[in-house]
Amino acid sequence: MEIKGKVHEIGAIQQVSETFKKRDLIVEYAENPTYPEYIRFEALQDKTALFDTLKQGDDIEVSFNLRGRPWTNKDGVTSYFNSLVVWRITALTNTAAAPAAAPQYAAPVDVNTAAGEDDDLPF
Repeated sequence: MEIKGKVHEIGAIQQVSETFKKRDLIVEYAENPTYPEYIRFEALQDKTALFDTLKQGDDIEVSFNLRGRPWTNKDGVTSYFNSLVVWRITALTNTAAAPAAAPQYAAPVDVNTAAGEDDDLPF
């Protein structure tokens, strides 16, 4: 799954156990700009490094997997949890705001005859 949004907050790496770490990313998703949504994504293990180059306000596209799991408490009541696990981040650039580069042309060539030379063209 993929979603486009703006980086709102980047969490610190959490070392959950000796062999497991995770990191949160909050993305402002403004399908309706009047009421933006703030969606929490998480990166696991080596994917936590994906957030290293991000900064607040960056426009990004997040590729993620939707995961869900049950948890049963000591009273036998089962709750269900969902998580959005990031596997790729793509920085989006605003190409409309960037001016187009001017095309590069060769320098003009002087086609006039040199002084004192006769022009032998028939026209």
